[in-house]
Amino acid sequence: MAASWRLQRMPSASPAIAFGARIAAIVLALVFASLILAATGANPLELATEVIDASFGSSFGLQDLGVLVVPLILTGLSVAVGQQIGVWNIGAEGQFYAGAFGAATVGLFVPGPPVVILPLMFVAGLAGGAVWILIPTLARAYGNVNELITTLLLNFVAILLVFYVSTGAWRDRMSNSATRRLSAEIPELWGSVHWGFAIAILAALAVAAVLAFSRWGYEVRLVGSNPSAAHYAGMPARRHLITVMLLSGAIAGLAGMLEIAGTVHRLQGGISNNYGYLGIMVAVLARNSAIGVIFSAALMAFILNSGIILQTQGLTTSAVLAITGLILFLTAIGDELAHYRIARDKV
Repeated sequence: MAASWRLQRMPSASPAIAFGARIAAIVLALVFASLILAATGANPLELATEVIDASFGSSFGLQDLGVLVVPLILTGLSVAVGQQIGVWNIGAEGQFYAGAFGAATVGLFVPGPPVVILPLMFVAGLAGGAVWILIPTLARAYGNVNELITTLLLNFVAILLVFYVSTGAWRDRMSNSATRRLSAEIPELWGSVHWGFAIAILAALAVAAVLAFSRWGYEVRLVGSNPSAAHYAGMPARRHLITVMLLSGAIAGLAGMLEIAGTVHRLQGGISNNYGYLGIMVAVLARNSAIGVIFSAALMAFILNSGIILQTQGLTTSAVLAITGLILFLTAIGDELAHYRIARDKV
């Protein structure tokens, strides 16, 4: 009896295979990048040594990674939470700005000691992100309007709003593009790394625990994976959709609050550095796992920091972006290929 072989896609990949595929993809991307750099006359080994030494060889480099990883964890978590119920929140960028705007409103105009102002900024950041996703949420829940378009378009509104107030009515007289310094700041945890680092990790762990061990989490995952079965079981799919989308926006808003209160300390245009868009890639690399978001955010932070270091070594921004894109592209391919097995069919 003859046998034929074919590729079969499995519904899930084992953690060991997925991890191995990701490592192989990153190594392959680095090999390609090294060949490209060598062709341009650069020394790949020297550049790699410089990147590793600058990132991990000093407390300053580790602090840079810690500062970058905070917003990436939260924006990635925001996207991953939406995916639990089958929603693509492409508006984490706008919700980030809305959270920063809400926190800045409190930090600039509400008097009081930091012990009072910081919790108010925290709440305002969460509320800002939730409010910014409210219209897409209601449109999806009651009109079945595609959230990809609504959340994406609102990004530009939030960005322009922050730019308008930071260069206009709220502009500091000593600056042309930012507000005055906020009255309250998140205390430092280690060097330039503030306590937002711990908050971001705790948020990811809390979301993972709720999704895995609560009835609400079980119902959300069932609605996202099998809407028909959830409807048959009488689960409130619309209510869960609204709750999850508002939670997704609130988490992205929290990222904006932590960035403005812990790192930048002023409201200004460009405060996000595309963290909202990068959060989409963080969630994809984590396969929408709340725990996985922590590790994929760390990888993304290292890639971003490496790009900054390479630019100081003479590489152009275009070359850095090309290398970064290559690493992310091959990593995404590796994650997808991890789902395939060679199956044998008897003929």
